[in-house]
Amino acid sequence: MDLIESVQNNQVKEWKKLLTRKGRKKQSKYVIEGEHLVEEAIRAKAAIETILIREDKWSGYLDYDADRSVMISEEVSALLTDTVTDQGIFAVVHMKEEQQSITGNRPVLLLDKIQDPGNLGTLIRSADAAGFEGVIIGKGSVDLYNPKALRSAQGSHFHLPVIHDELLHWIEAFKKQGIEVYGTALDERAESYHEVSSKDAFALIVGNEGNGVDPEILKQTTKNLYIPIKGKAESLNVAIAASVLMFSLYK
Repeated sequence: MDLIESVQNNQVKEWKKLLTRKGRKKQSKYVIEGEHLVEEAIRAKAAIETILIREDKWSGYLDYDADRSVMISEEVSALLTDTVTDQGIFAVVHMKEEQQSITGNRPVLLLDKIQDPGNLGTLIRSADAAGFEGVIIGKGSVDLYNPKALRSAQGSHFHLPVIHDELLHWIEAFKKQGIEVYGTALDERAESYHEVSSKDAFALIVGNEGNGVDPEILKQTTKNLYIPIKGKAESLNVAIAASVLMFSLYK
């Protein structure tokens, strides 16, 4: 097996570009890092182009697809990692075409201008764990394929549809189907989530970490919900709040 040793290698330079949003968009590919994510991609039959394995880890992954695997040096591994201590295994994956495959038969999570990649990944992971049908990411949100977002999602983006689209379009479509749309806010229309009974299908919208859900979107919701705070904390992190609501409203 040949070793890709130099960080000046042309292929390495192309892989490095995938750590930027511009590079990912241009190549329609992204990089995942770590044994768990690579194995999730293999199980999901994702369109893996190449598996990159650090030379000192090579013997531990002999059962992986040899035709798609390449050996890289520690220097190349260090160039591609987004963590302090990398696991020495990566995969280059083709982005799948986003299909409008969300029906509304089960709950759907809508994200409005989420900025932190860790929050985005955690929201997707929680939606997956709670049994939601899919996630719709509105304009102005951080990139799904940001390395930190992928790491936080822990492979959940392979398990359910995650699409980028205009939220108002989906809100209108859900309401036409008779599906309730819940915003999250502290306004005169908001009510405690304790007052809402669980349902088999609904849409839940959570918003930007600093500003919440856009007021224009909140005008279109069926109800706006809030989580009562019993202690002295002013608020909850958006991913934590959304997780509480998802598991409480869908049982």
